[in-house]
Amino acid sequence: MPKNSKVVKRELDDEVIESVKDLLSNEDSADDAFKKSELIVDVQEEKDIDAEEESEVEDERPAWNSKLQYILAQVGFSVGLGNVWRFPYLCQKNGGGAYLLPYLILLLVIGIPLFFLELSVGQRIRRGSIGVWNYISPKLGGIGFASCVVCFFVALYYNVIIGWSLFYFSQSFQQPLPWDQCPLVKNASHTFVEPECEKSSATTYYWYREALNISSSISESGGLNWKMTVCLLAAWVVVCLAMIRGIQSSGKIMYFSSLFPYVVLICFLIRALLLNGSVDGIRHMFTPKLEMMLEPKVWREAATQVFFALGLGFGGVIAFSSYNKRDNNCHFDAVLVSFINFFTSVLATLVVFAVLGFKANVINEKCIAENSKMIVKFLKMGNISKDIIPHHINLSSVTAEDYHLVYDIIQKVKEEEFPALHLNSCQIEDELNKAVQGTGLAFIAFTEAMTHFPASPFWSVMFFLMLVNLGLGSMFGTIEGIITPVVDTFKVRKEILTVICCLLAFCIGLIFVQRSGNYFVTMFDDYSATLPLLIVVILENIAVSFVYGIDKFVEDLKDMLGFAPNRYYYYMWKYISPLMLLSLLIASIVNMGLSPPGYNAWIEDKASEEFLSYPTWGLVVCILLMVLAILPVPAVFVIRHCNLIDNSSGNLASVTYKRGRVLKEPVNLEGDDASLIHGKIPSEMSSPNFGKNIYRKQSGSPTLDTAPNGRYGIGYLMADMPDMPESDL
Repeated sequence: MPKNSKVVKRELDDEVIESVKDLLSNEDSADDAFKKSELIVDVQEEKDIDAEEESEVEDERPAWNSKLQYILAQVGFSVGLGNVWRFPYLCQKNGGGAYLLPYLILLLVIGIPLFFLELSVGQRIRRGSIGVWNYISPKLGGIGFASCVVCFFVALYYNVIIGWSLFYFSQSFQQPLPWDQCPLVKNASHTFVEPECEKSSATTYYWYREALNISSSISESGGLNWKMTVCLLAAWVVVCLAMIRGIQSSGKIMYFSSLFPYVVLICFLIRALLLNGSVDGIRHMFTPKLEMMLEPKVWREAATQVFFALGLGFGGVIAFSSYNKRDNNCHFDAVLVSFINFFTSVLATLVVFAVLGFKANVINEKCIAENSKMIVKFLKMGNISKDIIPHHINLSSVTAEDYHLVYDIIQKVKEEEFPALHLNSCQIEDELNKAVQGTGLAFIAFTEAMTHFPASPFWSVMFFLMLVNLGLGSMFGTIEGIITPVVDTFKVRKEILTVICCLLAFCIGLIFVQRSGNYFVTMFDDYSATLPLLIVVILENIAVSFVYGIDKFVEDLKDMLGFAPNRYYYYMWKYISPLMLLSLLIASIVNMGLSPPGYNAWIEDKASEEFLSYPTWGLVVCILLMVLAILPVPAVFVIRHCNLIDNSSGNLASVTYKRGRVLKEPVNLEGDDASLIHGKIPSEMSSPNFGKNIYRKQSGSPTLDTAPNGRYGIGYLMADMPDMPESDL
């Protein structure tokens, strides 16, 4: 034996010992990992196992710079143009204060609970709307696609309203404002006021004739309105530039776009309260017509406004919350944003009703003056005896109270002949009951107010800049509801997708800047979003409460928030909200069948609006809008259920979501007895790191031979067989 053989033998022995130590060490670590994977459903957080995975997800997905930025983004999305031109309009249309009570009830019963639900699933699963509902139940993945379609339809016409605001904004830098007085028409002999303007008002005329140059029906396209086309293009350019980098670019804009409108609204409220008749308008707002609360239409429109106001079903709420940390208190966010939205709507409605009261007072004074002249004429002609007129009343400068006294006396004395006199009662309530239809409420009521303000161009600039900011905040959330799910699902570049989406929307949106474009805005507003949104929210509620399981969902919330949510939400999600949503759906369908769809057309000769029914092709478009919005739900369900797309093809049917990555796995997910408590489905349970080639087959199932991270990896098998002795390893 060589003299150094003992040294060599000692070195070999040391290497063997070290190898055995390494093996035992690896075995112990593997055993620890195995035990953790076995108990993964029972522990509160699988931090050790998922540390690497969590860090990868955090690095891959953008995040909000601060909690304030996130809250402002949600407030900016929920508080939009609808708070100014839709909520006050519905309030005026549906009985003033009587509308506030159904709205508040529905906000508490379905608004806040469902808003909380969307915030929770988005924050927990950290995907867009497509990924979230595919994660919970692949057969219901069509809910996310339906949300994207509705978002796209709404974005088409919503940005048109921003374009209208930009037009008025550009016209506000002049003194006097262009809608201050009716234009004069000159001919060879004399000058006279434009008849259409004289029959209506200066602001009404400017809106319908100068801004929209509206046609008399939806069938008369009248060609493109080039002024509105340019404004629409500018609106889409702004949206595209703000959204091209996602929340990194749009989040910073929220600080201004979300806070500036409140400053303007408060200033407008103070100024409006100083106008004559504003108190009458506010009194009208808070005086409920209780009989209208029995009409299903009021509740249906209140529910629709709740959806629009909070952004339920759009996917924007889910998209924004998906950029949050998992332990964020989304319950606080849901309650805070919901009540900020409600009080903003009330604030805007106070301003609008104060202005409407002022406007009604002006019209009423004009009515009294005209009818007083008619009475004086009748007195001179002898149609009315001078003896019946009280001596203290001077008809040349009569007050509203004196006029109403004279009117009542004449009506009693001339019972049979009174209708032939054509006298008007000139009641201010009659003017307040005349609801300004649709978007014209903001552009007519507020523009009327601003003509009476000192430094009116300044107020006009501030107001329409506020409208632009309100609209952009909602548009950011709407576009995010399209971009985020598509990027998460198909892994396309966000910049390219944003440009393509905005360009396509602008091209389609040209139908809204025709002379008949306002009628198409009404059509899309009534049919592209209302009923489809209701169906989407119902399916969301069913997916969480019954498909996934309300008990498991509550446990998820407890794990995520660190406390159990109030039992109120359990009963709302499981019983009350689904029943109320189904009732509203049935009521909406019945109402749609009973009342023929139509729109309010502006008739130039009469200088007033007239209800017209849609032509046959218009009815077809209305039906197509609803069908296209809901079609993804049954389409995806059939594809998943019938396995129409091969799993290996790399398409939608074989995609499931694992936090920050996409995994391919078999489509048939029935029978998986696992919870999303820790953000995992069975195929995503972490497995111990034994090595790529170490896995076992389940006895009697030779076909279940898959990799460790597949459906039947070791962690998943052993979780189902906790009593298996360790020696079987």
